[in-house]
Amino acid sequence: MARRRSIPRRQKKDTTPINHLIKVPEIRLVGDNLEEISEVIGTTILSGIYPTKAARQWAEEMGLDLIMISEKAKPPVCKITDYNKFLYLQKKKQKEMKNKSAKTVVKEIRFGPNTDDHDFNFKLNHAIGFLKDGAKVKVFVHFKGRTIVFKDRGELLLLRFIKELEEYGTAENLPKMEGKRMIVMIAPSKK
Repeated sequence: MARRRSIPRRQKKDTTPINHLIKVPEIRLVGDNLEEISEVIGTTILSGIYPTKAARQWAEEMGLDLIMISEKAKPPVCKITDYNKFLYLQKKKQKEMKNKSAKTVVKEIRFGPNTDDHDFNFKLNHAIGFLKDGAKVKVFVHFKGRTIVFKDRGELLLLRFIKELEEYGTAENLPKMEGKRMIVMIAPSKK
């Protein structure tokens, strides 16, 4: 007879039913280790519906755990495997998904209302590079002191900037004032 396993301590976040915590009368058993279990137990086990009691007994004989994967399915789907290994693989999958998710980078470009052509072109080249790399660009005109009276110049500057960047990105909205800044966001165009 196989040794008795103690149930691993459950983490507070994890609510996966295992072993005796599975209360349904029958389950759908799945997994890639069913052939191994069949050899040890001496009974042919295929993916299918089995009584929970029998599946729990097979897991115990193997020194493994019966883990419920999907509670909402009819009947619930379970797997016979090591619980700690199951948790490890679950965390690994979550980490991979997090890494694959797109991270939007926002680069900022700042102007004054009286920016000359050379500075404009210099910053335009930087914005083109940022958009080609897939980053969003937040462009703003900062009004210091009495320069606030030149709001129209700032708006014309931003509209010109948007026009120059048409083939690399699109403005998410029109320039708008936020405090002492006139801001516009430019997202890279889809390739």
